[in-house]
Amino acid sequence: MTDVALTLETYRPELTGYCYRMLGSAFEADDAVQDTMVRAWRGYERFEGRSALRSWLYRIATNVCLSMLTGAQRRVRPMDLGPAGSGHAESPGVPLGDEAWIGPIPDDPAAVVAERDTVRLAFVAALQHLPPKQRAVLILREVLSWSAAEVAGLLDMTVAGVNSALQRARATLATVGADDVHPAMDATRTELLDRYVRAFEAYDLDALTALLHEDATLSMPPLPLWLRGPADIRAWMSGTGSGCRGSRLLPIQINGLLGYGQYRASPAGHTPWSLIALETAGGHITGVTNYLDVDRLFPRFGLPATL
Repeated sequence: MTDVALTLETYRPELTGYCYRMLGSAFEADDAVQDTMVRAWRGYERFEGRSALRSWLYRIATNVCLSMLTGAQRRVRPMDLGPAGSGHAESPGVPLGDEAWIGPIPDDPAAVVAERDTVRLAFVAALQHLPPKQRAVLILREVLSWSAAEVAGLLDMTVAGVNSALQRARATLATVGADDVHPAMDATRTELLDRYVRAFEAYDLDALTALLHEDATLSMPPLPLWLRGPADIRAWMSGTGSGCRGSRLLPIQINGLLGYGQYRASPAGHTPWSLIALETAGGHITGVTNYLDVDRLFPRFGLPATL
């Protein structure tokens, strides 16, 4: 690898986080960053240090993301598609394509805590409500702490235009619940998640239900069905979802939080079933998202193919 390529590679992790927030998909973020790197490598001689290398790379990445977002549908979570279903539903519905969903991303161990907060699922989902350029303005200003002048230069806007776009973006986020806050990984939350693992692996539905907030949600992308409340979640887990009995969980870092790779019992041993992202507040679990695209996601999160 050339010196230029090595220099550019040092920016890959932060550019991936930026593109993920823009696009809502870790796999699309990978594509966007790879395109950015190729364009930067080809144009490096013409760059000649006319601006800071980081700013130049963000300009390229932003243009790549804006192009990818042209005509694209807004990525959502199942809860955005309609009312909650029934825990007694016979079918979870027809799976929707990957392009429909907010996807998960492994936690970047180099990211500071403030940046981890902004890859949490509720925040990334809220970002998708913003027009692409407003999205870029908000991420650059609020997440990456760029000045209004720096953002204006990158996006070919005026400072007044940047400030106006930021104000509109903040107003939109205030209406879609982007202030969702999760506690730090303290002893209380650690104990809550330990209890979740014990209850889930034992498939003790009494203990599991006791951990859920009264408005807790359960969703399973790419399936559109989602459930709200301990009663319906328990009904699902004791009925259609009872095949998860006997599962084993491996801890992972997912979207800035601790989550789990779920391996379901089968004649071949324990095989991948879902990635579990848990959202918590006030000593209870408020959201359980089971991502079922294990063929792509388990390798991405460094999880083994079997237990």
